[in-house]
Amino acid sequence: MIIAIPADERNENTTVCMSYGRCPFYMLYDTDKKNSIFLENSAAQDPGGAGIKASQLLVDKNVAVVLTPRCGENAAKVLNQAAVKIYKTVQNSAKDCIKAFEAGKLSLLTTIHPGFHGQH
Repeated sequence: MIIAIPADERNENTTVCMSYGRCPFYMLYDTDKKNSIFLENSAAQDPGGAGIKASQLLVDKNVAVVLTPRCGENAAKVLNQAAVKIYKTVQNSAKDCIKAFEAGKLSLLTTIHPGFHGQH
């Protein structure tokens, strides 16, 4: 299974980015291979629709789970349509979030905000 986390930096010690759709990178963690790769978020600088484009990018990479502190409704809609589960992060460290997810300690993200539509 592939887990995606919005990341501030391109390294395994990265913090989780607060902005799902406009994060600079996504850390993609493969639970089978126990390794991570980093994907540049090509939607980060788009004037609008960043969350939608970012979600489609992750869907195209066969992501099954997203760990994020928050998510906009349009981005969540794309993920939900592809059966990608969205969990709320509780730690700042991407590594700690993966450990918490694997231990069953994260909850599904139930509060989806309306989005920031055109705001960076």
